[in-house]
Amino acid sequence: MNRQAQAVIMLLFGGAILKACMGDLYLRYVKEGLRPFLIGAGLLLVAAAVMTLWYELRPRRAATAPETGAHHHEPRVGWLLILPVLGLLLVAPPALGSYAAGQAGSVLTAQNSSSDYPALPAGDPVEVAVLDYASRAVFDKGRSLTGRTVRLTGFVTPGPDGEPMLARMVMSCCAADGRPIKVGLDGGDLAGVAPDTWVRVDGTYADRVGKDPVNDADVPYLRVTGWQEIPAPKQQYE
Repeated sequence: MNRQAQAVIMLLFGGAILKACMGDLYLRYVKEGLRPFLIGAGLLLVAAAVMTLWYELRPRRAATAPETGAHHHEPRVGWLLILPVLGLLLVAPPALGSYAAGQAGSVLTAQNSSSDYPALPAGDPVEVAVLDYASRAVFDKGRSLTGRTVRLTGFVTPGPDGEPMLARMVMSCCAADGRPIKVGLDGGDLAGVAPDTWVRVDGTYADRVGKDPVNDADVPYLRVTGWQEIPAPKQQYE
């Protein structure tokens, strides 16, 4: 791989990053707050590629002395850099879904617990994040959920017993550290819903708690009173 080839791949790589940032595609891989840094990185790659091409392709003055060495080439493994470029431009892998949720243990641990859970906002059904519901159900014993109707949004994933569960991937920085939060569903007749289908579920606190077979974490349940299928949201991670 010579310098010109390196510059072309770097140009494509930077362009692919900028293209992903122009819409919502980047949200499948990183947190929303990282968009300015991605744009800056993409612009830097494009600028570096353009400068390299300009330097390599500009007319050269006649050499005053014979050249003593051949052109320098980087290892051929550098061509592998084109794979993520093709992935972003042509394939665009989806956000993590039910398969990833089934392979990883629930993120609900004592680190998510709090000594004080504030009262939920007025008005039922109240929108609650899946992680917030699970934390309140397990660590607060449902005290802040009792008597309230909550609304959770997530995708359907098969549980260990084959029954559908509601899940959402929790991301700290990027998709590489994404882990699922899972909530079991009591009632609602979601047995025929395909995995990865996004749904909005209304329900009330259920005192039933299961176990995630992957890491033995607690899995709280929701008593479903109603649900509807929805398109995948813009931000698919919590």
